Amino acid sequence: MVTRSTLDRRAAQKAERRSTIVDAARDLIEERGGPTFGVDELAARADVSRRTVFNHFPSLDDLFLTVCEDALAVVVDDFLARIARTPLGDGGRSAMFDEIAAAMHDADLPAAIATILRILGGPSPADERKAPLTDAAFSRVTERLLAEVLRRHPAADVLEAELLVESLMGGIVVISRHWVERTGGRLDAAARATWQDLLARLIANVRNGYLPAAP
Repeated sequence: MVTRSTLDRRAAQKAERRSTIVDAARDLIEERGGPTFGVDELAARADVSRRTVFNHFPSLDDLFLTVCEDALAVVVDDFLARIARTPLGDGGRSAMFDEIAAAMHDADLPAAIATILRILGGPSPADERKAPLTDAAFSRVTERLLAEVLRRHPAADVLEAELLVESLMGGIVVISRHWVERTGGRLDAAARATWQDLLARLIANVRNGYLPAAP
């Protein structure tokens, strides 16, 4: 009979192997400056079989997405923490918008975007392979942000909250591409100023849809 402790041990071993594979992929990306390795090399670095890699990740792209998510996690956690520290407004659309916009101004999103570019192998996130991975990584961030907004505002209209979050985070993906095209993903003062200019334009454009209706 399989006991609970046996199942727990197997789950822990599976999680440990998965973490080892992700760590090995991250190390190889850092060493090579991008995802320039195959499954066999990854398996050797992680000290697992090729089959084990595919048991955890259907494809290398799925693995790279996981590494991207891990890279985003630090910035996203800080982003959500900033929102959590923001004083609650009245729960209306404008108040929720202001909370998210303020956190976006302070979050180091350019650093996360630059890291994702390195993981995916270069300063062009709009090609046929990279764009879906970038979009998927930010989509999962969007889900976390929406959950936090609804946690803070349990009485909020769910549709209104989702439209707001999707509008802003979809805009972040768009301005990220423009930022990379203009700066190559650099993180110097000029590149960061370019990011803030693009972010200000995004917020101004989305805000127009969240102003109180004219009497």
